[in-house]
Amino acid sequence: MSEPSDAAAGRVPPAAGQEPLPQKAVGGMTEEIIIARGVCKGYGAGERRVEVLRGLDLTVTRGEMLAVVGPSGVGKSTLLHLIGLLDRPDVGSLRLFGADVSALSVDERARWRNRRIGFVFQFHALLPEFTLEENVAMPLLIAGEGRTGSFAAAAELISAVGLSTRRSHFPDELSGGEQQRGSVARALVASPELLLADEPTGNLDAANAANLFGVLQQLHLSRGLTSVIVTHNEALASRCGRTLRLTGANVEGICSKT
Repeated sequence: MSEPSDAAAGRVPPAAGQEPLPQKAVGGMTEEIIIARGVCKGYGAGERRVEVLRGLDLTVTRGEMLAVVGPSGVGKSTLLHLIGLLDRPDVGSLRLFGADVSALSVDERARWRNRRIGFVFQFHALLPEFTLEENVAMPLLIAGEGRTGSFAAAAELISAVGLSTRRSHFPDELSGGEQQRGSVARALVASPELLLADEPTGNLDAANAANLFGVLQQLHLSRGLTSVIVTHNEALASRCGRTLRLTGANVEGICSKT
């Protein structure tokens, strides 16, 4: 039997903001958070080498919600990994928050990720032996924050994603949509400025996908985020302020909403 949608089960209020987000969602600010110039990235060597990104130019300003779309294998996840400092460009420059990050050490990159970037992936990756509240608080506890403050921040985010009554439940006691909303809460508990989401609705049915995307939109606005979301879902992408469409090894175009 298929899982009922979260919306159908009445677990979350209807998602707000069905219209696309404005291109600049925070007070008209124009600070450039991401600047990529001539970025190239490939994998393998010799005849087996595959160029995934070739000469990518991209600027994302504070408060934007950018969708990245395109068929499988064109570099969507690779782009997210570069922005998230999980990988490095082969050629080109990448600046985040005004700083050139290409020369950062492994430890420095980890500190940047932990302090300023939140990640949501297609699979929730909640730890099965911990409750939802413990999972969400985990990034703060690992960073050495006190238990009281960590669990207070976790409770706030759990409430924001509509799961207050599920705080003490373990991941296998949650629906797929609830698990993914829990992963969103965990990604934001340390108050990052930049949210990167890689196919966050990829494992959800249409109703749960729309619901989760609404939650992302609400949190994007209420927490003043800059968000980059990889998705195959064109309907959900259309609700973002801009869409970057990748095709093959080239950028087809960056299309602003009018």
